[in-house]
Amino acid sequence: MPTKTATVLDDRALNRATLARQALLAPSDLSPLDTVAHLGGVQAQEPQEPFVGLWSRLRSFDPAELSDLLTERRAVRVHLMRRTVHLVAAEDALAWRSRFDAMLRQKVMGVYREDLGDVDLAELAAAGRAVMSDGEPRSMSELVAALAERWPSVGRRPLGEMLVAALLPVAQAPPRGLWRARGGVRNVLLSSWLGREIDPLTPQGPEGVDPVGQALVRRYLAAYGPATSTDLRSWCGLAGLPAAVAAVRPELVSFRDQRGRELLDLPDAPRPTPETEAPVRFLPAFDNALLGYHYRSRIIGDEHRGLSVAGERVVLVDGRVAATWRTGKDGVVAVTPLRPLHRSEQDEVVTQAGRLALFLSGGGSDRARIDEPVG
Repeated sequence: MPTKTATVLDDRALNRATLARQALLAPSDLSPLDTVAHLGGVQAQEPQEPFVGLWSRLRSFDPAELSDLLTERRAVRVHLMRRTVHLVAAEDALAWRSRFDAMLRQKVMGVYREDLGDVDLAELAAAGRAVMSDGEPRSMSELVAALAERWPSVGRRPLGEMLVAALLPVAQAPPRGLWRARGGVRNVLLSSWLGREIDPLTPQGPEGVDPVGQALVRRYLAAYGPATSTDLRSWCGLAGLPAAVAAVRPELVSFRDQRGRELLDLPDAPRPTPETEAPVRFLPAFDNALLGYHYRSRIIGDEHRGLSVAGERVVLVDGRVAATWRTGKDGVVAVTPLRPLHRSEQDEVVTQAGRLALFLSGGGSDRARIDEPVG
């Protein structure tokens, strides 16, 4: 029997699929919480950026709704994907956190191996948990100050990073992450904050049972597919996912990209035609629409790839990164093109930038401008 040739999806087809999954092709009517859950979390190390990310995706978004999710403990800010701070639904944080333990420890140890090589991590974790068991939010420095005498030869930064970014499942308590609020990072045990212990890690036996890994595969493809298994790992940072992919593969369909790589996807997920029009969209710093892939050519050119990890806010024109944007003290949203924009593109960019200025200023200003292109 001849081998069936997989359908090839070029970068433009993948672009439209990504935009559709990310609610960047047409605005979504989902709630902020359902949107955060659908996206598998929102990257949030810059506390105000998730508000722009949701504004760009939702048909009607009141920033107070996102703040309420944090204060009402329905969403939390935690170290998760790639050891970066993500804003995730509370239920997902409880269900997923144990699966990330090993990766988080390895990431911190990779930075501080010389400092922490002689530290008994189980002992450190137990000591840290004892300090945090009263449920009081603490800064990293406050936590380390309570433990430093037990590890006098270890730097405070390595101890703190290992505790709050890896050993202890903690949430960042408000006001961190609230709309227009200023506040340093204060950590509280996730179990104390949410009133429930995190789900234990399911032992991964010879059959490769990994229910969280399988759930992550499905959730990732729903929001980012079609994508390669390498893209999946780049998004979450986890090892050991091939078994999870193999377990769910019978549920999936397969394509190829224009470079011959296998792409996996959910069979009924949207894959709009490449000719589908894509409106201008403004993305916040570190948006996972860019960072959620290893192969990012579907949305950003190789010559601009560094922008996605440099914290630049970007503008999508015809679905691809075509400009950066910033706000000044005067409240103006200023756009710097990365390529010449056609007149119609300029008009749409200015219109959307004015809407963004109104959102960021609470209705106080709709001022926007386009600066000279880079280079």
